[in-house]
Amino acid sequence: MIKISQSDADKRHIRREDYVSCTVAFIDCKKPGSHLKENYSIIGPGVTSSSDQVINLPEAHGFNIGAAAMPNGITNNLHIHFTAEVFIVYRGEWTFRWGSNGENTIVGKEGDIVSVPTWLFRGFTNTGPDDGWLFTCLGGDNTGGVIFHPEIIREAADYGLYISSDNMLIDTSRGDPVPAPEATIQPMSDDQVTRLRFMSPDAMQRRVVARDARDFHPGFIDRDLPGCGAELAPVIGSGLTQNRDHAAQITNPHGFSIEWLRLAEKVRVSPFTLDDKMVLILREGALRLVLNEEGDATIDLKPWDTYSIPAGVIRRIEAIGSEPAEALVIVSGDHRKQPRFKHDVLAAALEAGLALDAGGFVAPAAVLPNYALADE
Repeated sequence: MIKISQSDADKRHIRREDYVSCTVAFIDCKKPGSHLKENYSIIGPGVTSSSDQVINLPEAHGFNIGAAAMPNGITNNLHIHFTAEVFIVYRGEWTFRWGSNGENTIVGKEGDIVSVPTWLFRGFTNTGPDDGWLFTCLGGDNTGGVIFHPEIIREAADYGLYISSDNMLIDTSRGDPVPAPEATIQPMSDDQVTRLRFMSPDAMQRRVVARDARDFHPGFIDRDLPGCGAELAPVIGSGLTQNRDHAAQITNPHGFSIEWLRLAEKVRVSPFTLDDKMVLILREGALRLVLNEEGDATIDLKPWDTYSIPAGVIRRIEAIGSEPAEALVIVSGDHRKQPRFKHDVLAAALEAGLALDAGGFVAPAAVLPNYALADE
């Protein structure tokens, strides 16, 4: 068990006002219609090509959290990722494109989550009425950077922009020398583009979890205890849920799991530990995190705040204020996560008729033989 000081706990709280944008993160930053993009690296370096990018929490998590903010009509151009890329629409309406020339499209609205496979050209445009905001989650600590579409690389050279072979932006308008071709990432050939993976619109639609399609159910062993009953809605991979009826819609390995957590007014999740790093991004309401066995470190989250809880730290999560709270939960790893609740929580659940079976799922205690009960 790990104890965290209030000072160290505070350092892991990234408030919305702490996010720092970079407008020269990628090679298309001077392209008309793309010049107003803002890129954020909140946890981990992401895929930025700029040394100007500010990273709020550079500590390795096994995944990266970032964001993109763009006014209406602004586009992030076609590019390829080598690790999983997930978009979480927090504000606005976005049109996502994919394919060799961006010939396929889907629309994501507020609360929707879209997972785009690796080695597939993708781009997106803010097609909503106002400034839009996407949180992003990228697999791995080293994402390998990006490869932009050949047309974007060629056009960028007209503005004096190149990408070095180690994925850093070269801007000759700022005094950088024109690089030799062998020192830069060159455009893919037409043959290389045609050999990229194909994904049909129907297959991509199955990688969208719409806000109104989320499957919320009580997620934890404490669900029938007074003041408890938090709900989870799985989105990607094997997450925290202890509800055997839960199933994520997107199941291929990403290097992380994603679930929505929803707490009614004044509802809490009882104290538990986890062997994996866990990140919360609050969407609505207000949450309080109470950390350590003694509960002597607390963090209050407001909408759009990000918080990283270290592995091994006891945490209680509770909705505060006068309305329900809803947050995104991202946990490192593709394995099934195993939240471990305190003994008194398990004892109280047993009194209420519930226990964890040997698979770690909530079950009626009366039907479980003693040997089938899960250890703490």
